[in-house]
Amino acid sequence: MRKFYETKPVLFAILWIVLYVVGIGSLRGSYGDGSLQMLLGLVAISAALLAVIRLLGIEKELGMTRWLQNGKALLWLLPMWVLSTGNLWGGVGLRYAGINTLMAVLSFLLVGVVEEIVFRGFLFNGMRRTGKLPVAVVVSALTFGMGHIVNLLTGHATTETLVQMIFAVAWGFMFTFAYLKGGSLLPCIAIHSLIDVLSVFSRDNEIAHWVYIVATVAAALVYCLYLRKQPTPEPEE
Repeated sequence: MRKFYETKPVLFAILWIVLYVVGIGSLRGSYGDGSLQMLLGLVAISAALLAVIRLLGIEKELGMTRWLQNGKALLWLLPMWVLSTGNLWGGVGLRYAGINTLMAVLSFLLVGVVEEIVFRGFLFNGMRRTGKLPVAVVVSALTFGMGHIVNLLTGHATTETLVQMIFAVAWGFMFTFAYLKGGSLLPCIAIHSLIDVLSVFSRDNEIAHWVYIVATVAAALVYCLYLRKQPTPEPEE
């Protein structure tokens, strides 16, 4: 497995992405976010990912052993923390009943872990190792957004899914730049998981929904231009 990871890192990442999108997407489409089946599927793929990372000994390489390499990043992470609360801008409510709320929360916590590992830790790092950093940034962000096309399997309308993909691409660029400039995957996992978990407690509000999307896309443009100028720490080995 180590040889495969070292010689074909991009293919290694793609296989994990396909496994996640197809496997979890099927469970989500069949049983829903607040289901035991969805939670068990995410527990299984999370455990498998962490076991592989431990087996390969790549915790430092992925930036999973320390919060940040750059202390200044604590300040420039603030816009992402603020935007992470966007799902509550339209008010607070419950989308699931009883135990399903807890299962949805636990599932979405794990979604942040899995998606950051496969899209940033595996895919971005794998492409970065080829020496094509700008391409790695763009592909990681776009692939992350395109991965949300799986929402079509859960009954979402095509237009709604396209909007979600644009929203996810904006976040994909912010996560990738934050990871690149901060040298740690942990803040991305924390912020990503918070966004998803808060969606469990969001109230339907069309105006707030669009305000959040527009604010995120606009902020991503400014934020990424700013982060692009920040120094990039050397990857840990």
